[in-house]
Amino acid sequence: MINALHDKLRADSGRLSQALDNMSKLFLAPKEEKTLRAFSAAEVAELLRVSGGYLRKSHFEGKIPEVAQSAGNKRSYTAEDVLKIRKILNKNAKDSHHFLPGRKPGDKLQVWSTVNFKGGSSKTTSSVHLAFRLAARGYRVLCIDADPQASLTTFFGYQPELDFKEGGTLYDALRYTDGDTIRVPITDVLRKTYVPNLDLVPGGIMLSEFETETPMALSRGEQPVFFNRLGDSLRQVEDNYDIVIIDCPPQLGYLTMAAVCASTSLLMTVIPERVDLASASQFLNMASGVLEVIHGNGGVANYDNFAYLLTRYDTGISTQVDLADWIRQLLGDSVIPTPFVKSSAISEAGLSQKTIFEVDLAGAKNRKTYNRALESVIGFSNDVERMIQAAWGRNVSNET
Repeated sequence: MINALHDKLRADSGRLSQALDNMSKLFLAPKEEKTLRAFSAAEVAELLRVSGGYLRKSHFEGKIPEVAQSAGNKRSYTAEDVLKIRKILNKNAKDSHHFLPGRKPGDKLQVWSTVNFKGGSSKTTSSVHLAFRLAARGYRVLCIDADPQASLTTFFGYQPELDFKEGGTLYDALRYTDGDTIRVPITDVLRKTYVPNLDLVPGGIMLSEFETETPMALSRGEQPVFFNRLGDSLRQVEDNYDIVIIDCPPQLGYLTMAAVCASTSLLMTVIPERVDLASASQFLNMASGVLEVIHGNGGVANYDNFAYLLTRYDTGISTQVDLADWIRQLLGDSVIPTPFVKSSAISEAGLSQKTIFEVDLAGAKNRKTYNRALESVIGFSNDVERMIQAAWGRNVSNET
């Protein structure tokens, strides 16, 4: 029998927090030391959208600097090397968008929010992989963790319950004025990551306070209202980025609505299972009603895209394959062509707070499984990249 539930919960929380801290020290590099692995010449050629021969010739002719070589005299590129080479090649490129495909004058900031009504749909995993891929492709990316659970934040080597006890999360940039507490510029909580071109606004448990404080703020008419606060913060840094990826909480609350209203496109993750489709239908129905009210109050502009990403897709389950085909027939071009497959390689990487891009190729247990997962992630990320470029009025080739 539990005599005092609050005492048990506090004790269990303490044990879990300590265990997570120990696990982090055992398996993970400290956040200030966490680095991105080096890339092979083949990977770099794909990221730059050039052939392997073009890359080798550029080195031979001295157009780009030499890089470190690994075993067998194979070139090994850091992410910083890739970014430097990208900028050098762009100087003499016929197409100014090829090597630096981000925003040009007149292009609006692309803000994509990943949404779903329930947890477990790979929303965070999709968001962080998409952010990593776009940054590696040459875009300036800002990741925003709008979920109090802060799962996305942990991918960057942080332990939110320990690292942000005293603040430093998105909540500080959204919070309402209360006594001595004030809302801070988003630049105060923005953090550089170990990935070039990729910055982070962390999440944390304090974000849940935004949900409870908003009704009171609405009653006293505090401005800006909840659905304008995130967009208002983003305007402070919009010139510094091409793309913003917002990972929303698995609910249709004030945080999700603030993200939705700040967005230019929405990405909804959907598992091709009947129960998940029913949940998706409920989310869409509820969201339409809420957005109609907010739209009437000037909170929602037009969107470039509302896209569905099939996640945790298992080609070995016939019902999933059938449902996926049915979803594509039902929702048409709104469904992203490439699904995010269910893979043990993705799961194993996640246990170490890594994306599939950070896995050491030499240490991959099952190279075939790894390659299949990587192909899936690259595929759906390229699909999104094409949608972003289309919003800017141009096309991008993903061919090398």
